[in-house]
Amino acid sequence: MDLKQFFNKAIRILLPLTLGCLLLWYLYKDQDWSEMTAIVKKGVRFEIILLSLIFGPAANAVRGFRWGMLIDALGVRVKRKNTILSVYGNYAINMVLPRVGEFWRCGVIAKYEKISFSKLLGTMLVDRVMDTLVVAALTVSLFVFNISFFKKYFSKNPDVLGGFYAMFTSVWMYIGLAAVGVVIWLVFTKWEHVAVVQRGRNIVLNVWEGIKSLWKMEHKFYFFIQTLLIWGGYFCYFYITFFAFDFTHDLGVRIGLLAFTMSSLGVAVPVQGGIGVWHFMVISTLICFGVADTDAATFAFVVYAVQTIWIVIVGLVSIVALPIINKEPKFPKKAE
Repeated sequence: MDLKQFFNKAIRILLPLTLGCLLLWYLYKDQDWSEMTAIVKKGVRFEIILLSLIFGPAANAVRGFRWGMLIDALGVRVKRKNTILSVYGNYAINMVLPRVGEFWRCGVIAKYEKISFSKLLGTMLVDRVMDTLVVAALTVSLFVFNISFFKKYFSKNPDVLGGFYAMFTSVWMYIGLAAVGVVIWLVFTKWEHVAVVQRGRNIVLNVWEGIKSLWKMEHKFYFFIQTLLIWGGYFCYFYITFFAFDFTHDLGVRIGLLAFTMSSLGVAVPVQGGIGVWHFMVISTLICFGVADTDAATFAFVVYAVQTIWIVIVGLVSIVALPIINKEPKFPKKAE
């Protein structure tokens, strides 16, 4: 690895991590750590938090099954143990390099199942688009039925609304989109004879083939049910932790769903594990419902720390297990 590659990789890891840690520092710099420590020692039922840990890997196991259904639609039956373990490893890698885990899991399945990486990339995009649609549906429905909450939320956090306004009113965003459109038009109309462009088009076509797997897939109803199970599992993973704290166990499912949706929006930001952003979304949501600032900060700190450590452990074990369970025998069976 030359110096340029080293710096590129270092920036990809350190820049988002630094931004997330700075936000985390800003959120906790004025907190009373002695009070937070007292809450952790006396006011947290860790057995309930440990119970919640069942639901994260369970939801991701269903995600592995669902992804396997998409890959099967390409005409190749894949081992579900590989898709499940690769999904687990995906989340551990994302804790170091945001969004790189998705490409890693496609590479792992391409290696062990002998399938085109670009086609797998298409199926992974379908997997992620479904997540986006679910979070969008949750956000819109909760916004419609909880307008008073969002009014209160944005009045307490005007910078968030200002950021959205600045993004969508910026002329540079629209110039950038127009430039991308022009480049795509040139690539597919004027430069199609160039060898690099032809290779790129082939990759795009393979990705599109993977995306079409959703339409080719049998048992689409099961795909829908599995999507509900995945997000139901994620919700339980988050909401059960409410019962581990005196100040959140009476808030109810509606507030739990609101906090869960806001936390999901935080995880969507390309920062390792949504660090800092996840905390901000959860803390600010709980404060809107009357939870004290220190209590909300303690909840976010404890839940995130325990669940993130768990995700990393499960992911690392899966990464180690993949080459072991796919190891080819030294002495293949002779044909009779």
